[in-house]
Amino acid sequence: MATLYTQQSKNVEKTWLLMSGFLIIVIGLGFVFARLYNNPTILYVFVIFSVVMNIVGYWYSDKIALSIAGAHPATREEYFDLYTTVENLSITAGLPMPKIYVIDDPAPNAFATGRDKNHAVVAATTGLLSMMNKTELEGVIAHELSHIGNRDMLVSTVAVVLVGFIAIASDMLMRMTIFGGQRDDRDGNGLVMIIGILLSILAPILATIIQLAISRKREYLADASGALLTRYPEGLASALEKIGQYNKPMINHSTAIAHLYIANPFGSGSFGKKLGGLFSTHPPIEERIKILRAM
Repeated sequence: MATLYTQQSKNVEKTWLLMSGFLIIVIGLGFVFARLYNNPTILYVFVIFSVVMNIVGYWYSDKIALSIAGAHPATREEYFDLYTTVENLSITAGLPMPKIYVIDDPAPNAFATGRDKNHAVVAATTGLLSMMNKTELEGVIAHELSHIGNRDMLVSTVAVVLVGFIAIASDMLMRMTIFGGQRDDRDGNGLVMIIGILLSILAPILATIIQLAISRKREYLADASGALLTRYPEGLASALEKIGQYNKPMINHSTAIAHLYIANPFGSGSFGKKLGGLFSTHPPIEERIKILRAM
């Protein structure tokens, strides 16, 4: 039977699988570059760069995510309710007190990031803080602390850096393949060029699919864990209901960190939802509320 500890172990495994998959994809891109331009040095550069990006993704992905979100540190004096809620629930969950950040945005949303529980961050928007009552705020914070306790925020935060780099590298490959200069057309490089174009198209799609698969399941787990932490599922259910009713996107939204948030930062009327959630980073809010209220 699955427990919290088996889930934590699985998320650590997912992190290593994600980083390994990233290495394989980037090395594949480097190999195509090297063959296309008949220069093996290109492959070595890609291998070194992919290793460096993995290190950056592990150690600094939280700072990158906070920078993309436009978050700033929250003080106890200015955001007393948020600060004390995080503090009290951290004690209840047996977790070290995470750093607290605030995002100046009217859309209600929040996320957790960091490589482990000792280097964790919880960020909430000003819209969330103004819209939620005490029990609803506790529900949202408990959800985010559950991401920390379940150890699933590392794999999701690392994905921010790795998926972003794959998209950039693929775009670079596409441009160089189509608009590049002189190439050696011997040894079947025409076929390599075709493969390069296909790979540059498929690589970011594959990376995005991995990102989506990671994101959706973790939200259900964090909902359940958060409800157990507060012993009041209705708090989170009511918070999700308010978040779902706010259908405007965040001002400073980004696809790179969309999967980190408790709800889709592009709004409930986004293109992903219109496609039945096929390309959404989050499960339907209605389904999450239904499960919480059935607990």
